[in-house]
Amino acid sequence: MISTVNLSVQFGEKPLFENVSIKFSSGNRYGLIGANGCGKSTFMKILSGEQEASSGEVVIDTNTRLGKLGQDQFAYEEVNVLDVVMMGHEEMWSAMTERDSIYANIDATDEDYIKAAELESKYAEFGGYSSEARAGELLIGAGIDLDLHKGPMKNVPPGWKVRVLLAQALFSDPDILLLDEPTNNLDIDTIRWLEGVLDEKTCTMIIISHDRHFLNSVCTHMADLDYGEIKIYPGNYDDYMLASSEARARLMAESTRSKEKISELQEFIRRFAANKSKAKQATSRRKLIDKLQSDAVSVRPSSRQNPYIRFTQKKKLFRQAVHLQSLSKGFDSEKGNVIESFSAIVESGEKIAIIGPNGAGKSTLLNLIVGPDNGGFDVDSGVCKWAENAELGYMMQDVYPEFETNKSLNDWLLQYGGDEDNDQSIRSTLGKLLFSGSSVSKPASVISGGEKHRMYFGKLMLLKANILLLDEPTNHLDMESIESLQLALEKFDGTVLLVSHDREFVNSIAKRIWVIDIKQNKIHDFSGTYDEYLSMKER
Repeated sequence: MISTVNLSVQFGEKPLFENVSIKFSSGNRYGLIGANGCGKSTFMKILSGEQEASSGEVVIDTNTRLGKLGQDQFAYEEVNVLDVVMMGHEEMWSAMTERDSIYANIDATDEDYIKAAELESKYAEFGGYSSEARAGELLIGAGIDLDLHKGPMKNVPPGWKVRVLLAQALFSDPDILLLDEPTNNLDIDTIRWLEGVLDEKTCTMIIISHDRHFLNSVCTHMADLDYGEIKIYPGNYDDYMLASSEARARLMAESTRSKEKISELQEFIRRFAANKSKAKQATSRRKLIDKLQSDAVSVRPSSRQNPYIRFTQKKKLFRQAVHLQSLSKGFDSEKGNVIESFSAIVESGEKIAIIGPNGAGKSTLLNLIVGPDNGGFDVDSGVCKWAENAELGYMMQDVYPEFETNKSLNDWLLQYGGDEDNDQSIRSTLGKLLFSGSSVSKPASVISGGEKHRMYFGKLMLLKANILLLDEPTNHLDMESIESLQLALEKFDGTVLLVSHDREFVNSIAKRIWVIDIKQNKIHDFSGTYDEYLSMKER
């Protein structure tokens, strides 16, 4: 279906990957995974033809249609939203526009009308007469309001435009579908909808995602980009984790056995090299060492690294952490309150996830709980009463403003170390977060989004708060960082309130769910995990 032959990409001296020859078979759904910066998006751009490889080639079967998720969400600002979606099927759209231009031409000839009839047949063959209805259905599923469908893309809010591009990619109905981070900016319910849509398709898919539940639900194979090469594993992400761990363990054991055998042979040679009667045996063992060394499988260091994240608390809270009494907040008097008279008691040690559609008010609710003194919002009405010894660690959704500084990473983190922390302990924290050597002297403003988030976890580690309030903390993180953060929150003895669209993450951490219901303008308080909440809903 689609394959690569000796594909290599090199930026500067070090190749990103080299001599990659791989085949993606018809009908399989591949999750393309690997550490941030390993070249996943570059590889995807080469497959789609957006970027050229340094060497090698991409081979696609004849008459195979390829569709992809567009990355420029501002590319169609003046185009009707429905049209943007239908443009995904290039052949159908081309037939329709060429046909319409002939009908609109008052000087069209009989020959032109014959051509138009051929285009009409082609348009029908591609399902053109039901195209608007299908495009509208996809937009509704993606969460785009009906009143936006016939207006220009510029009316669609930023962050939601990518949903239109997602609908465009799905509408194209290609033989090969390339999706780079399709769950970005989607809420937890829309991700479930997308899982269902993709499961119904029979085309070959290559998908980049950091959402483990999504990969488990959709993918039939994993394509692991590591060590500068790609290896295919059958099964979903969980299957891959088991198989890759077992394979690496076998490799490590084999390498250890070879080293031990070589050491034994070298010891024999040292003892008997001068003994003439043993000379033949020593020579034989030298040849065996050469063979073992040439056959030895080198265990290369993985490009994947897990940061070490642990949250501790200076002061442990007992009983209640916070009492919320009739919290209300609105930003537009005509639209009413976003949060209306919400009351709840949060006990010390509880871990709560706030979920709901995008724009429902999840971040608003978290900001109201945080309060203006800690960087959040003031309430319009109601009271947020904290425990006497409550100490808050708040991570807002956009951490970038905190890094608009020329301070080095070491100095940035030193701000939050407290009197008892010296430079050595700061460097230890940086090392745990995968910053070492000269990298600790880099200005905070130049590091990547994922690195900024890791640095912020370092701040929270040093603050040692007993209540953590986290707004989309997994944004920009690779799999390894998400897994480390998840483990850290599972082990944390304090109180956690978080907003997240990562179902695996939410389900593993939260034992209580606050669901913001836009239609009823209320918040449902459910005691249990997210999976238990879904089971209750489906009964």
